[in-house]
Amino acid sequence: MNGNTFHMPARRLATVAAATVLASGPAALAGAGSAHATGGHGRASATVLRTGLDVSLLNKTVNVPLAVTLNEVQAPGSAEKTALTARLDGVDGGKPFGVLRADVAEAGATATAHKSEGSTTLARVRLHVPGLPLLSVIEVAEVTSTATCEAGKRPVADAGLLGPVTVLGKKVALTTGGPTQVEVPGVGEVRLDLSKTQTTSRTAAATALALKVSVDPLDLNVAEVDGTVTLAEATCESPAAPADEAGQPPAKAEPPAGRDERDAGPVAGPAADVKAQGARTEADLAETGGSSATPYVAAGAAALVLAGGGALVLARRKRG
Repeated sequence: MNGNTFHMPARRLATVAAATVLASGPAALAGAGSAHATGGHGRASATVLRTGLDVSLLNKTVNVPLAVTLNEVQAPGSAEKTALTARLDGVDGGKPFGVLRADVAEAGATATAHKSEGSTTLARVRLHVPGLPLLSVIEVAEVTSTATCEAGKRPVADAGLLGPVTVLGKKVALTTGGPTQVEVPGVGEVRLDLSKTQTTSRTAAATALALKVSVDPLDLNVAEVDGTVTLAEATCESPAAPADEAGQPPAKAEPPAGRDERDAGPVAGPAADVKAQGARTEADLAETGGSSATPYVAAGAAALVLAGGGALVLARRKRG
């Protein structure tokens, strides 16, 4: 929620709580509309801060939700607001209280047909919850998160934290091996998850810090505060991959070299060559048994045979 007012459901007795986000900074939110994903473009988003807290008042008459965001943008969009203030009915007489303040709080998201990317950067961050106006839940020197999705490539998610971290007034050392639990007697406890990233074949998400908050401030009419806080979140979805070249129609076959396309006769292919060779072979085989002079040779041979026979008969008669 950026700049919206919400009310409790009717089932929360008859007491109504409202939270109003009053953000200020060097630049106004640009393009925080619906995600830009038309024409084969990808998707991207970025959020500096997101809270989902349930605030219980001392008189136990109502639980007031504190669900606010700072610099939530979707591609194309960017924001550089550095402060977030909220109001809750029943908390400190309805006066505004600071939720987050930072020297730098940037969020940006871009999406094209080739690449989509979301990114956030925060510097010198101080986070407060209702009932703890002087004690920060967490103070961080710098946090960043980036999610990059390029068409045809594996998405990449990255989140980082630089400098010291202070939780409920205590300096702590965070690790990526698992959550860090911080307890302060008489105040409460905070569990922190550092640098959470996740990728799939087409999406990526990165969160620099995820907090589970449970505190008992007992101040400003606040009895308990429970819920989650997310710092520096970025997501992306890859654009559609370029069309496969194999799906394009085949190129037109070119005529053989030295042949004019205007020739009427078809080009003899391999089958025609085989047929022609077969015809020549058959003709050669037919001519092997005789030639065009064969009839004359046969007639001459017959005449010789008859002449020979006649001479033989005549010689026998003379001897007789």
